[in-house]
Amino acid sequence: MLLMKDIIREGNEILRRDSENCNFPVTEEDAKTLFDMLGFVFNSQDENKAKELGLRGAVGIAAPQIGINKKMFAIVCNDLDGEQYVLACVNPEIIKTSKKMVYLPGGEGCLSVDRDTTGVVPRYADITVSTYLYNFKKRAFERRKLNLSNYVSIVFQHEYDHLFGTLFVDKCISEDEAKSKNIMPLWEESEE
Repeated sequence: MLLMKDIIREGNEILRRDSENCNFPVTEEDAKTLFDMLGFVFNSQDENKAKELGLRGAVGIAAPQIGINKKMFAIVCNDLDGEQYVLACVNPEIIKTSKKMVYLPGGEGCLSVDRDTTGVVPRYADITVSTYLYNFKKRAFERRKLNLSNYVSIVFQHEYDHLFGTLFVDKCISEDEAKSKNIMPLWEESEE
């Protein structure tokens, strides 16, 4: 079981390396790592488990964040329409992007970045990806093409960046700069 002590933090050179493709078929060791990452994300989203285990909330985690420079990551999140995405990805590739760019209001966060940050991260609103995806019904990895939009697209791009040694803080710009480049918030923040 992965815990916060297993998360590599900003400043460690492992986070700055390019990751290697996983062998296919996926080895038992790589599959176990991927399922451990998926378990971490699920546990971090369960209020009681997260408190019991001392986990920060997460919607995704990439292998470099646990010291393994291989191209795999796990995502568990709901998109804006409430649809849940549970993605266990191996050797992902972004093969097409939209022209439209968006950002998360209030900025992004990361298990590997403990400091307060300012700014927002420009992301493609829509992406098409090719990845080996774990099919939970068939209990096997299958090459799939996915069209992802909005929040799920942002989460995917965040985790994908980890595979190339990039942290979200490397891409932060001010909201004013984003708006001047016609990059809009994914949703409008309510005034309170």
